[in-house]
Amino acid sequence: MPTILITGANRGIGLELARQYAKADWRVIATARAVAPATELASVAQQHSNLSIDPLDVTDNDAIAALSKKHREPLDVLLNNAGWLGDPRKQGLGELDAKVFETVMRTNAYAPLAMARAFLPQIEASAQKNIVVLTSGLSSLANTRNFGNLYFYRMSKAAANMAMRALQADLRAKGIEVGILAPGIVDTRLLRQSGWTGEALDPETSAAGVIRNIARLKGQDPQIHLYSGDAVPW
Repeated sequence: MPTILITGANRGIGLELARQYAKADWRVIATARAVAPATELASVAQQHSNLSIDPLDVTDNDAIAALSKKHREPLDVLLNNAGWLGDPRKQGLGELDAKVFETVMRTNAYAPLAMARAFLPQIEASAQKNIVVLTSGLSSLANTRNFGNLYFYRMSKAAANMAMRALQADLRAKGIEVGILAPGIVDTRLLRQSGWTGEALDPETSAAGVIRNIARLKGQDPQIHLYSGDAVPW
């Protein structure tokens, strides 16, 4: 039974990824910053004994180290899904709140690297050897649909993309594959907080596409791929 660790699995895309991997008979380690309110995730765990739930604040290095110490088994996929949009009102030109900037950057850009470092022995020991980060199309400099505002969120996702490129260069000799996947515009709480009012995918469709892309990561430098498999210009 292959094993996956999914951060931020309490709602949205993370919850659906945990559900679909559990249904596919993977061993799923699902994390959430606050376990008690994660009632939907708890319901999935009740239906699937192969899914366990652990508390994890990805901005807390001590918590990451403790989780790595607890789960020493081989880890086929580390899926960095946890992310934070931040208050859109505090990352526009009118305010640019420095504390919000620091939290968004630490959550979205630093945490995936910290997770990769902490779980590297478990990833090396696995058969699949995958590290994946979920990014956003808003991180692409070439994206013609870009618009103003959300400076911190967009900067953090662009930084995460670059971190994954550098990480692949460091880990290629170990046979580890690093992926950068964009789930698309998905109907989640984060999307609604961003102010988006257009059409959106359902989490089930997006998660299924992400899973397909993870399964075919092999021998390529990381570039942004949509849930559909299409490449997104940097």
